[in-house]
Amino acid sequence: MSCKMSSISENIVRLKEHVPHGVKLIAVSKTKPVEQLLEAYHAGQRAFGENYVQEIVEKQPQLPTDIEWHFIGHLQSNKVKYIAPFVHWIHGVDSIRLLGEINKQAAKHNRVINCLLQVHIAQEESKFGFDVESLSASLSQFNPEEYPHIRLCGLMGMASFTEDTQQVTHEFQLLKSAFDALKQGAMKEITSFNEISMGMSGDWPLAVKEGSTMIRVGSAIFGSRN
Repeated sequence: MSCKMSSISENIVRLKEHVPHGVKLIAVSKTKPVEQLLEAYHAGQRAFGENYVQEIVEKQPQLPTDIEWHFIGHLQSNKVKYIAPFVHWIHGVDSIRLLGEINKQAAKHNRVINCLLQVHIAQEESKFGFDVESLSASLSQFNPEEYPHIRLCGLMGMASFTEDTQQVTHEFQLLKSAFDALKQGAMKEITSFNEISMGMSGDWPLAVKEGSTMIRVGSAIFGSRN
């Protein structure tokens, strides 16, 4: 056990040596026990990403209060109320309706929650998110004054699960282009719109090269999934 624990610390130290300054490392801790999150915490990691509402709700009270919690999975509107009291970032916002629900639930706790809009860039059908083509139209009616309890911070996307680095690079470029278009268009008045969350254990160097500001790394820190 101690060998595995120390390797988590070593993995984080090694990653932070290679991740450029200004890129946030999010440790994807889904299915991992609290003990392993604590090991990462003691190695200096503060941002953790979880995919399942029940799991993040169970872990949060068992861990230090200065952890920055990122919800990175698919979020149903009826589950927002469970994470609204403590979550800092929600990466997978795939509809304006969901933004409204996050705003409503955050208001009950007098909080402001950072949100990223999920954009569908992969070839796989199973991924959620806005279509690149309809993104600007979807946001044309967005008025930040109507959503005082959310902070719209940027975009999130997941590339296809493939070893074809050209395809993955192209998909990351697609997300960066969509971000740039919004930054100059529908979102140009929103000063918080600065983040691109893309890249995971297998492809984060490609994502960073194409402009990612947040990488979501699980297996490269904790080992393969349980």
